[in-house]
Amino acid sequence: MKSDTPPTGPMTGSAGGPVASPDRGGGSGATPGESLGGSTRAFRGLGVSPGIAIGPAHVVESGSVNIPEYPIAADAVEAEVARFNEAATKARRQIKKLKSKALVLPDSASEEIGFLLDAHLSMVTNSRLTRGVEQRIKQDRINAEAAIQAEIAAIAATFAGMDDAYLAGRIDDIREVGRRLTRNLLKQEYRAFSTLPPGTIILAEELTPADTALLDPNTIGGFATVLGGAEGHTAILARSLGLPAVLGAPGLLSGVRNGVTVIVDGLQGRVLVDPPAEVLADYSARRAARERERQGLKSLRKLPAITRDGTAVTLMANLELPRDLEHALEHGAQGIGLLRTEFMFMNRDHLPDEDEQYAELRTMVEGMGGRTVTARTMDLGGEKLAGWMAGRYGEPANPALGLRAIRLGLREPKLLETQLAAMLRAGAHGPLRILLPMIGSVAEVQKVREVMGQVARRLRRRGVAIADPLPPVGVMVEVPGAALSADALAYAADFFAIGTNDLTQYTLAIDRADEQVATLYDPLHPAVLRLIQFTIEAALRARITVSVCGEIAGDPRYSALLLGLGVRELSMAPLAVPAVKKRIRAMDLMEASRRARVIMDQSDSGRIATLLDDFNATI
Repeated sequence: MKSDTPPTGPMTGSAGGPVASPDRGGGSGATPGESLGGSTRAFRGLGVSPGIAIGPAHVVESGSVNIPEYPIAADAVEAEVARFNEAATKARRQIKKLKSKALVLPDSASEEIGFLLDAHLSMVTNSRLTRGVEQRIKQDRINAEAAIQAEIAAIAATFAGMDDAYLAGRIDDIREVGRRLTRNLLKQEYRAFSTLPPGTIILAEELTPADTALLDPNTIGGFATVLGGAEGHTAILARSLGLPAVLGAPGLLSGVRNGVTVIVDGLQGRVLVDPPAEVLADYSARRAARERERQGLKSLRKLPAITRDGTAVTLMANLELPRDLEHALEHGAQGIGLLRTEFMFMNRDHLPDEDEQYAELRTMVEGMGGRTVTARTMDLGGEKLAGWMAGRYGEPANPALGLRAIRLGLREPKLLETQLAAMLRAGAHGPLRILLPMIGSVAEVQKVREVMGQVARRLRRRGVAIADPLPPVGVMVEVPGAALSADALAYAADFFAIGTNDLTQYTLAIDRADEQVATLYDPLHPAVLRLIQFTIEAALRARITVSVCGEIAGDPRYSALLLGLGVRELSMAPLAVPAVKKRIRAMDLMEASRRARVIMDQSDSGRIATLLDDFNATI
């Protein structure tokens, strides 16, 4: 799946530093699962996190889950049936997505897998299995997971008694569907990664952001999945962790065994299974070259990000996890421009209380040693759906447009109040800003300020030390409505942070986590650029700070355009800071501003890309 779309992620690798923009989903022309001689096979997907990883494969099996069994009260039966139906709906979406991926496999494999997935799809669509599970929940008053196991056991007994080897063998398919339904019900995360040998390559059907957050770069060399898009949060986490990753690689898990040597080329979007010695040597040399390049960029750590004609730019870090703090300082970040606080809510069954959140935030604030920390209130929902939310609200039909981020905080005031209290307390230990995600109106900002004032008064009455004065409150401009009302929002907010990932997604109506439409995701689309320009100009008129914290901020390709439009603060994955700084120090801002004006007069994204790349070639 080769993308003609300009890359948008920070160009970093696991062993190497920033590099030129990758061809996402490119490669040397091998088709998915193509044999390259001997036992070597090549798969193509989306290169979402540049770098080269070489190591033993660990295939994440989709089975083997612990099945809970417990009685259901009479008044909870309908809710349990609804929970099962949500799991079945999710299973149908998963199977349909896998089926669409199978279409690009070689004809024989595509046909065979298509028949199998059609069978699986029918099993989760008003089949004997689904009807039987619902009946058991209602009649036996047991939980959905237990009902699935009981119904499968009954079907298996029936099939086993038939004098037909083919029908008897179909029970394996039913069991696999049952495992998928059970996994969807349990929302289990993969937790065994810490026991793997160093350099292991994870291969899976899909990794959620919560799964990815469990990956330790000291153990995991990289990963590849069958599903996933280049701008989803899993890809963002991979770049933040510096793990080479390829997503959306059809057929990846077919016949791959644990322990076999795998190469993940996150630059070209290729996965090579059991490569020959000469290929291993070539990729090892490339990895070493990237490491030398990364080491060379370390010399920029203490130098300012200042253009040739004397304009200073603030380069800050996007942090996903506490362990990123060391990387931010190591790579010369001047602060934290976006602290994604969702890490405190991931992979757990209960919500963090005020003291726990305060302790985590205080560690981040003190760890930055006086540099500003911009903490975003929780952006839960969408692809970062927490187990607590799923149990309370069910699975939304369209997570990206549903109850998430500030909408959830205002719907659940105690959740927002707890986090604001923790932030106000952490602000007593160093400079902290509060950033509000998914803002769509001035009224939402005003409501949050009202809640924050109430929380501050409560804390003061308790004699608790808090930030004084209260922290600045900023707006994340990431929906078109916010960008178009930026003039009004600029007078309700203390600063802007433009989230180009979601802004591009919502402007172009493209799911950025869906590999099937990855080629349509284009931050250089004229509509996206005009919304960015409108937001920047509104901030400048109101004399408030405006930063860009989307993935394009960490790609040197876009630096000249963003600075030319008036941005003086960029926030990115820590590993991207040196390359962006190098580009800025080689740039003449006056020339960049002139080129930005020319670009903004264009109506074709292809022409825009050419003008930008031609300018970068002169730097």
